[in-house]
Amino acid sequence: MFVEASEAQAQSLGFEPGVVYVPHPIQDRTDDEMRALADQAFDQVLALIERRG
Repeated sequence: MFVEASEAQAQSLGFEPGVVYVPHPIQDRTDDEMRALADQAFDQVLALIERRG
């Protein structure tokens, strides 16, 4: 649901943002779990930065 909502919002704004999706929910994750999610997403984030730079 989150992916579809973010895509619909981007389309309605006429904006194509770089996105990296991580597993949800995140609000109850420990600091270690959040660091692990960030580590898993790092290469995707870096690729988006390099592509847009």
